[in-house]
Amino acid sequence: MPSDLQQEATELLQQLVRFDTVNPPGNERAAQEHLAAYLTAAGFECELLGAVPERPNLVARLRGSGDGPTLCYLGHVDTVLANPQEWTHGPWSGDVSDGYLWGRGALDMKSQVAAEIAAAASLARGGWRPARGELLIVAVVDEETGGALGAEWITTTHPDRVRCDLLLNEGGGAVFEYGGRRRYGVCCAEKGVFRFTLTTDGVAAHASQPKMGDNALLKMAPLLAALGARQPSYELTAEPAAFLRGLGHDADDPQGAVAQMGQVDPRLVTMFEPMLGVTLTPTRISASEKINVIPSRAELKVDCRVPPGLGQPEVRRAIAEVLGENGFRIDFNEQVIGNRSPIDTSLMDSISRWIGEQDPGAETVPVILPGFTDSRHFREAFPDCVAYGFFPQRHQSLFETSPLVHSANERIDVRDLGFAAAFFEQLARELLG
Repeated sequence: MPSDLQQEATELLQQLVRFDTVNPPGNERAAQEHLAAYLTAAGFECELLGAVPERPNLVARLRGSGDGPTLCYLGHVDTVLANPQEWTHGPWSGDVSDGYLWGRGALDMKSQVAAEIAAAASLARGGWRPARGELLIVAVVDEETGGALGAEWITTTHPDRVRCDLLLNEGGGAVFEYGGRRRYGVCCAEKGVFRFTLTTDGVAAHASQPKMGDNALLKMAPLLAALGARQPSYELTAEPAAFLRGLGHDADDPQGAVAQMGQVDPRLVTMFEPMLGVTLTPTRISASEKINVIPSRAELKVDCRVPPGLGQPEVRRAIAEVLGENGFRIDFNEQVIGNRSPIDTSLMDSISRWIGEQDPGAETVPVILPGFTDSRHFREAFPDCVAYGFFPQRHQSLFETSPLVHSANERIDVRDLGFAAAFFEQLARELLG
């Protein structure tokens, strides 16, 4: 029989999925009011704070009796869109079938919100209060479009309401196997964004005379081929080096490590290779505005992701390595440095200890998220805060989970809701007394 905590998390997730919070437009208020009432009934102090009335952020606090750290469980309640015609079960059904709970947000990330809040509410209803510090629940809006109304807004407009020392958010936790061992990734860092426009120049002419002008678009062909053929050389920072050591590899030989991972399971390379350095991905190209004009200029948009600790000099070096240095111009459109938290902390120790107890023989390994989450806003606002992405999933592996995020038929094994909720409950007890 499922535990009471698993059942509570499952029912709460069903309720959350049934709120259509596709962003845009979001319209998260009804879901947030539901969660506020749920936590208030359990004994939390709750408030809704928003830049606009229909999109409030929830801050819920359970105070302790003594001084100590503030432990924050963070999550977002908005989701990406969904096309019901592509789904086996409706994206807002919350159906439980074949051992899975189906719906948009079942993985990203209403599941973690439900597990965090079910654990916190169960503790509070049972009379538990922190012996030191306080437990903070923050459910934000607008993550899927950058957090301008959510985490970014609340950390800059109301920092004292959400200030915390320890934070758990999305970004890691699904199990994967390697070398006969089960591993759970703990997201300690997120890559930065250095998007740029690559421009080639030529001479315009009438398209009926192909050799009359100098076609800037054709000059893109070898550049696209080069981008398709390879990525820049690896440039290991602290987190991927620790990751490779955690898998039993020599961090001084990342190429050998990647080759061995590919022999074991090519999906490992797809999943983890982007952590090892700068990545360059062409996404949009434009040239002539008229079909009968040879373009004098062509522009290629490149999505560039950069590990924390690296910046524009490393990006320019990577571009030169892959594309050379002549025949094009580079203009940076967006530059956001990657963010990170220390690897060796008491929070990491607590996570690793719990995993070892609940899944004997399993280990945690630090990972970098190739994208980014709301953790970056908290790390920026509170530099001393240790923020990790961790939502433990033992039954639904990383390779099963990842393809479902933002896709049709998003679903979660309900046993993992109980697994994760038990973690959040025990972590609060251990860290706050």
